Amino acid sequence: MAASFVPRALFPTLDSLPRSYYLGHHAAGLAKMRTMLSQIDLVIECRDYRIPLTSRNPMFEQSLAGQERMIVYTKKDLGTVGGTHEDSRRHALLRHFHAPAPVLFSDHKSPRDVRQILTHIRASYEQQGSLTGSHLMIVGMPNVGKSSLLNALRREGVGKGKVAHTGAQPGITRKIGTSVKIIAPPEGEGSGGVYLLDTPGVFIPYVPDADHMLKLALCGSVKDNVIPPFTLADYLLYHMNLASPDLYSHYHPPTNDVMPLLEAIARQTGRLQKGGTPDLEGTAMWLVQRWRNGHLGRFMLDEVSAAALEQYGPAMDGEKQSSVNQMRRAGKEALRVKAKARRAAANGG
Repeated sequence: MAASFVPRALFPTLDSLPRSYYLGHHAAGLAKMRTMLSQIDLVIECRDYRIPLTSRNPMFEQSLAGQERMIVYTKKDLGTVGGTHEDSRRHALLRHFHAPAPVLFSDHKSPRDVRQILTHIRASYEQQGSLTGSHLMIVGMPNVGKSSLLNALRREGVGKGKVAHTGAQPGITRKIGTSVKIIAPPEGEGSGGVYLLDTPGVFIPYVPDADHMLKLALCGSVKDNVIPPFTLADYLLYHMNLASPDLYSHYHPPTNDVMPLLEAIARQTGRLQKGGTPDLEGTAMWLVQRWRNGHLGRFMLDEVSAAALEQYGPAMDGEKQSSVNQMRRAGKEALRVKAKARRAAANGG
């Protein structure tokens, strides 16, 4: 019976999981961003509301240091069911933590949320008083909703359609694009206005532990072939049980074993292979995708509390240094490989 069900208090430690998804275009994108900072008036850093601590990239703190910044927590609709007291508490904690930088929370499908962001951007633009316009850059981890937010800002700001490609998998935006207008200049001011530059998502060179990697993978910041589907589905089950086992009660009674749940879902939804064998791997990814889209519960994966945020500051400093060291090692290794290839070519193979 559900009343006697006890969910797992901890998810098993998986030391064998990959700890990085730092690709070549991530490094190239970050390097390009640095060279453009002198042209940028404001950086909008996007983080996933479901993982507000895990989805920050300490490399931005280093590479974009000194730049005026706004933090937007995206996909807020996927981390909660309607506005609750708990949401208000989380919002207040995060705003206090990031002060004096403005912090906003957004569902890109909500015109009200998008207009609030535009109001802050417009205030910054008017304060600058630039006659040639203001130039912004939007940054964040892969698949946190940067391009979706850009499209929404353009739609609400100047009434224009989609310009940035979006998708369910990370890596849709691989290069820095051209600036797009999101706010028109006041009448009679000619070439002014506000322009926003989309950038590729940049992953952390090294993730501190398996739990961080699983959260990022579950939210779609790494491609689905990096973490085994059964592991992702099991991690989702662990969090669904902590939130409410009723989320999947129409498929299976409460359980801590993901395999019977997947088998039950496969049979009920017709995900079968030849001979009627359940397609468990396909069902695992279907389950994960259902949660990502908000059809299987809307809840947070990160704890947002005063204690968690107190640990976040020192941890971020240590993680930043670890990521910097990992990036330097990766760069040196790439140089060694190139040098070896050049020597081999010079020696005729």
